[in-house]
Amino acid sequence: MAFDAGMLACTLHEICSVGQGGRIERVLQPERDEIVLQMRTTLGGKRLLINAGSNNPRIGFTELQKENPQQPPMFCMLLRKHLSGAKLCAARQLGFERACELEFETRDEMGFSCTRYLIAEVMGKYSNLIFTDGDRKIMAVLKTIDFTTSSKRQVLPGMTYELPPAQDKEDPTAETAEGFAQAYAGADPEQRTDRWILERYMGISAAVAREMAYRATRHTDTPVKYCTGAELWGAFDAIMSAVRNGVYAPTMVTDGTKPVEYAFVPLTQYGADMPQRAYESAGQLLDDFFASRDKESRIRQRASDVLSLLTHGESRITKKLEAQRGELAECEQAETYKKYGDLIMGNLYCIEKGAKRAELVDYEDWNEDEGTYGSCIVELDERLTPVANGQKYYKKYTKLRNAKVELTKQIELGENELAYLYTVFDALTRAETQADLDEIREELYRFGYASRMKGYAAPKKNKNPVVMQFATTNGYRVLCGKNNVQNEYITHKVADRNDWWFHVKGMPGSHVVMLCDGEEPPAEDFTDAAEIAAYYSKAQGEHIAVDYIQVRHVKKPPAAKPGLVIYHTNWTAYVTPDEDKIKRMRNK
Repeated sequence: MAFDAGMLACTLHEICSVGQGGRIERVLQPERDEIVLQMRTTLGGKRLLINAGSNNPRIGFTELQKENPQQPPMFCMLLRKHLSGAKLCAARQLGFERACELEFETRDEMGFSCTRYLIAEVMGKYSNLIFTDGDRKIMAVLKTIDFTTSSKRQVLPGMTYELPPAQDKEDPTAETAEGFAQAYAGADPEQRTDRWILERYMGISAAVAREMAYRATRHTDTPVKYCTGAELWGAFDAIMSAVRNGVYAPTMVTDGTKPVEYAFVPLTQYGADMPQRAYESAGQLLDDFFASRDKESRIRQRASDVLSLLTHGESRITKKLEAQRGELAECEQAETYKKYGDLIMGNLYCIEKGAKRAELVDYEDWNEDEGTYGSCIVELDERLTPVANGQKYYKKYTKLRNAKVELTKQIELGENELAYLYTVFDALTRAETQADLDEIREELYRFGYASRMKGYAAPKKNKNPVVMQFATTNGYRVLCGKNNVQNEYITHKVADRNDWWFHVKGMPGSHVVMLCDGEEPPAEDFTDAAEIAAYYSKAQGEHIAVDYIQVRHVKKPPAAKPGLVIYHTNWTAYVTPDEDKIKRMRNK
């Protein structure tokens, strides 16, 4: 799934086709390693995203909207100064590397026409974004690289930009049939063909190399000795010709539900079991593939303190519950100790002082066939009298009996707290804005977790939460909470007692309320609302059980944590949520 040089060529082809000649209206930096250039082109407004992060680096047009920080970073402010109103003249790939430059025509501080370059290096953990003047002198860099970081190449303001050190590999777009055949003849016969391609040629991802091998041999792991040079060259040249001629077919492979792989050519290696989707736009492909990954990465960055708190809380409670359950298992011996005490007290006449054990008559164990009582061996403390031994067993019994009652209460409290933490974990997966994360922090603060969140202070004013809103097939408004604070808000403050409430059965998930204004919605609207509740929950798969009931029957227990409710006499619907349908229904 690497963003290789072929995919970069594909996105640059689209940028040149759509954005060349367009003017920059705004420069945004929603994340510390991501820039968005809002452009006005002949096809209307476009948003060019450049991600220089280590996890999901890429460049391409995007339709995704992200929340921007209130105070833009210095790099963003400098780009705004120099690129606002600038015209995109060209977008070029620097060799067949994962690096490109965007050339802009703009004006300097004196009002004279000048050229500026924005260079994107999309190279995994080495990704970077460099802004230079017309002479390639670096004016700003997103991630500075000095001698302490790298002895081979430094990237600092004031230096002249240089490409990353060249790899000891060949340019696949310049390869000839003769050169390919000669190199292949000297390859290790036992080496896999796809590995040979990766080691010899630059800019090719593992997925594309496997695709070349598969097209030549119908297998992805074929050794060199079982594949002729002519077969492999045919597959290799077909893909490289597409790059040279600018003929791309952006394709994404899924496992039926989640994206698995993508490339600038169809990936036939996955067969019919893995559905493929062809895209007309490389930007749309990247949006679909990286949307969930970007969200997870953003949450990890912005909510690292909350994630750390929840993780440690989960670990602490889990260990505590494990120890308490072990102690509770020992409490099952309580009745045995009581029996030993009764036996000792009932057989005092036959127990000698100083004995280590005694075989005592068990008057509760009567054998009908033999007409005799059974016996039981009881361990004794030789330092104590028989009466003291009996009292010792009674004390053990009393202690374990009381411990069992208290441990049962503590285990229930621990399980409830763990279940609550899981609901917060689930809410983090649905957080979309900084306000959503602040609501989660406020919730944890209210319930005693603030001491573990460094520097957190409770907000002075409580604003109404901004919840997700949807419209059903027949236009009924549906509200969906993204965290426990929002869940409680829509259920107990916004919803009318005659509105309908939905929640996935037996799992953490969002509260969903369908506002009816006293009407009885059609069945299809109930299905729509149930699908929303199933989609925004921990449940996965098909035929997910969703409980629904009128709000009047949903109650909050006294002193309960946010989002916890009880209800009875509900109905249950079984639905399979459709992601595309839910996205169409959402309006906020």
